[in-house]
Amino acid sequence: MEILGIDHVEMYVGDARQAAYYFSTAIGFEECGHGGPETGLDGQRSLLLRHGEVRVLLTSGLGPGHPAADYVHRHGDGIAVVALAVDDVVAAYTELVARGAAALTPPVSYAEGEAVVRTALVGGFGDVVHRLVERRGDGAEFLPGAIRTSPAHAAREGAGDGAGAGKLFRRIDHLAVCVPSGQLAETVRRYEDVFGFHKIFAEYVEVAGQGMNSEVVQSPSGQVTLVLIEPDPTRRPGQVSDFLRWHDGSGVQHLGLLTDDIVRSVTDLSARGVGFGRTPVGYYERLEERVGPIGDPVERLRDLGILVDRDHGGQLLQIFTESMHVRRTLFLELIERRGASTFGSGNVRALYEAKERELAALAASGATPERSGVPG
Repeated sequence: MEILGIDHVEMYVGDARQAAYYFSTAIGFEECGHGGPETGLDGQRSLLLRHGEVRVLLTSGLGPGHPAADYVHRHGDGIAVVALAVDDVVAAYTELVARGAAALTPPVSYAEGEAVVRTALVGGFGDVVHRLVERRGDGAEFLPGAIRTSPAHAAREGAGDGAGAGKLFRRIDHLAVCVPSGQLAETVRRYEDVFGFHKIFAEYVEVAGQGMNSEVVQSPSGQVTLVLIEPDPTRRPGQVSDFLRWHDGSGVQHLGLLTDDIVRSVTDLSARGVGFGRTPVGYYERLEERVGPIGDPVERLRDLGILVDRDHGGQLLQIFTESMHVRRTLFLELIERRGASTFGSGNVRALYEAKERELAALAASGATPERSGVPG
């Protein structure tokens, strides 16, 4: 068994058409396929979106009892399926189940012409599952006979214009997953023992009376990375606890999207109306002192709210969108890696300290302080 990468993620949403409008208009995805009762997908409506190498399938249940409807009722809109590309679905499914993965749906084949796509479902974390995907033969169909690709998109794919230059982001860098306190070690062990992932990073972050444990697991191919986080119950509740409460259990907190030019991407998305988390102005006062010289003007990074961190390999630049969901759960991260392999944990403390300096200055001036922007 070899896990090659992330084939796509599937979001269960209350209204696939409404969600697609946001992702297309604001985030720059292209709607490139659809499926529903007319294609043999009973009880659901699905829309396929793509940007760069990132494919997102949006699915709404058309009635009670459909898994998408049940998921949305409990968790709200969110990522319910993380699809893993494999070289052999039958072998991968058999091996994963033998190692202890929950067997949900055995291998199924979809074929059209020379194109064959095989899928199977196994358990992941919480109510999130993994779809194993094997693709064989030539063909532009995402799921032959079930998810139909639009003719215009198929033509661009045939011309080699599907994931080329000029995109705002290229691929999925990582998924950040929140799990309840006490479940981190078991979740890490499951991905190591069952899926063959390796733990590549671990740390404990403590700031402002909050604490969280974080461990990162990655597939041997290096193409699938999960940042797993649990809150420290002995500390003050913060944003991880909030997510778990609002989401009602484990789930994907954010999707990290890799970009080659974060300044251009944030500028473009801001113009499209995407909201980003606010960064205290004081964060930038000591930025180059903390991370060294940066290839972009600090003033430009400050204007856009882009964060910078450094590890042993180099720098990373990152920014988080505001959640577009009513429960304030799932959001997106844009990340540009300039040699760094970690995930910007140094920014948590830097953001907090900058906010405290800002609050102290406001208090000294007699102004009313506002705590938006403080982690947690």
